[in-house]
Amino acid sequence: MDCVPEGEITERLRKLQLLMQSSDIGGAFIVQSTDLFYFAGTLQNGTLYVPAKGEPIYFVRKHLARAQRESPLSCIEPFGAMRELPEALRRHGYFQPKSLGFEWDVLPVSLFQRFEKTFPESNSVDLSPIIRKIRSVKSAFEVERMRAAARQADSVYRLAREIIRVNMTDLELATELERCARLQGHPGIIRMRSFNGEMVFAHVFSGPDSAVPAHLDTPLGGVGTHPSFGQGAGYRRIQVNEPIIVDTGSSVDGYLADQTRVFCIGGLPDALASAFNDMRAVQLRMKEMVAPGVAWSDVYQSCLALALEQGHCDRFMGIRGAQSRFIGHGLGLEIDELPLIAPGFDDARFEVGMTFAFEPKAVFEGQGAVGIENTFVVREQGVEALTYSDEDLVILH
Repeated sequence: MDCVPEGEITERLRKLQLLMQSSDIGGAFIVQSTDLFYFAGTLQNGTLYVPAKGEPIYFVRKHLARAQRESPLSCIEPFGAMRELPEALRRHGYFQPKSLGFEWDVLPVSLFQRFEKTFPESNSVDLSPIIRKIRSVKSAFEVERMRAAARQADSVYRLAREIIRVNMTDLELATELERCARLQGHPGIIRMRSFNGEMVFAHVFSGPDSAVPAHLDTPLGGVGTHPSFGQGAGYRRIQVNEPIIVDTGSSVDGYLADQTRVFCIGGLPDALASAFNDMRAVQLRMKEMVAPGVAWSDVYQSCLALALEQGHCDRFMGIRGAQSRFIGHGLGLEIDELPLIAPGFDDARFEVGMTFAFEPKAVFEGQGAVGIENTFVVREQGVEALTYSDEDLVILH
């Protein structure tokens, strides 16, 4: 098993402590599993205490030996009850700071209240913006993991070209594609940070089902197998002359790559084929614009303007009444990281090392959806695509 290198963890914690110092946050408790993995290299049940200055302490409920084996941190100790934390910190020379940081965006209220009761003399502050900012810029190590995920996505794409056939159900196709990814290390789940955010390995749907919206803030949703989950592939059978969407969230060592390709048997109606080319033109507009220092919302507004010029007012990023107000999203360990290519981010700028998926989609109610999605990393002179499968509409016979 490959563990996160010690140098990676050390650098991440260094950045966190510097930003805590500049924000006058004396200490922080990190609890969410993805953040634990990011800063400790393992996600064993417990909490990571990070002082503004000094050595972090990972208090572990379960399982201590595994945490010690997986994490490069030198200070890892058992943790029983919340009330033990103040005394445990004092033993290490740490006392209640004036302010304590917490992941307000993901921490359950009941658990947060227990922390506040345990540390009544500290003011609670939101650590989430700092964490999300640090995680939005990827190291070379992280980009290589995402590049490996892109190779997995290409394997899924190539298998789809071979096995799609008339009367195959969307669910049958999704199952075969997931098997391919799982055999290459995909854990079978994709993490989201948003509340109630759940995501399957891939959104695979055909014809009208690809235009069915779901509860997720995504342009495509699908009917799924039952309302209890309500997204992804269902039991519809693939037919000729309709779009087949394969939207893959690949995963290697926890890191993601997002890729969408469109297939069809025989060909597409002219309106959908034309819209597919339009979405590729929107992607090209993004690639011409993104560079360090460019505002996220500027890219959104320009790409939206192009889609409207193309005539997709009522179908861009979803059917009318269910359109998503973004075109791109950050990803790494989670599929909804920063940056967000959306309105309202006039002061948020692209930085070298940021990674994001860009997914312009045109959705025709009752007919289906077309579009493109790739994963990119921001470089000094623009963007580099990490996903690389052939972007052309795949016409099968």
